[in-house]
Amino acid sequence: MNNIIAEFFYCVIGVIFILVGLKALNDKTLATRITTALFWFILAFTFIAGPYLPHWVTGACVLIIAVLTAFKRVTQSKSDVPSEETTRSNANKLGYTVFIPALCLALVAVLAATFLPFGANNAIGISAAVALLVVFLITKAPAKSAVTDGSRLMDNVGPVGILPQLLAALGALFTAAGVGTVIANGVSAIIPEGMRIIAVAVYCIGMALFTIIMGNGFAAFSVITVGIGIPFLIMQGANPVVVGALGLTAGYCGTLLTPMAANFNIMPAALLETKNKYVIIKAQAPVAITMLFVHIVLMYILAF
Repeated sequence: MNNIIAEFFYCVIGVIFILVGLKALNDKTLATRITTALFWFILAFTFIAGPYLPHWVTGACVLIIAVLTAFKRVTQSKSDVPSEETTRSNANKLGYTVFIPALCLALVAVLAATFLPFGANNAIGISAAVALLVVFLITKAPAKSAVTDGSRLMDNVGPVGILPQLLAALGALFTAAGVGTVIANGVSAIIPEGMRIIAVAVYCIGMALFTIIMGNGFAAFSVITVGIGIPFLIMQGANPVVVGALGLTAGYCGTLLTPMAANFNIMPAALLETKNKYVIIKAQAPVAITMLFVHIVLMYILAF
């Protein structure tokens, strides 16, 4: 049952990608309309038919969309954007109620994951459906807005929208390939025996740096914890619960500093249509560095 619900939500996502592809295909002024549409159609194909495809077919699809992106053959098509006056008028009318759907999204996801037997992934899909209904109730927008604005939003985000999934998969590949062991062998030369504070600092900073490279704290966690956290902290007597909890959040300090964390940094900049796509990272940098220092101190005090 859970798999059926999950596949339903993946198919809904695939339909959105198809709509973005059709939007590009219908834009006669877009120079890359064929390749842009091809990107979105291939992506939709993997989301809808993925469970029934041989792995090599899915891999070939990923390579094709990567090549299209690398050669800048995927661009944003023309959208019917509301005028500034209309946007201001709607904003004044809605006021702070505009945040209610976002709060519903988080609250319903937690409640669904806790009390419904459909799993955490399906809880996110259920909360998105509930939040969409709340949006309609608050804004009184026509039903077609979900289609037009949804595809426009996805088009604005572009290929970076799938970066988190690809980076998470890359982290799993690194772990399976034994990168953690290689890191452990390298780090053993720079951590003096018995110097807990240095081991803690190397682990936390390593989590942040690898997250900056990978763009995903979960991907970095598996690699850096295997390579540094377990041999140099947990096996030396550190509390694994404290090391695991603070290690993962130390990685999030790197999330705040990298464009590779597209869903946290670049995607919001695209949605807000900022002139500088790195403005969010610049604003977060002082907090991230401070929090990384705090993590090192807390882990050293609490883990041993």
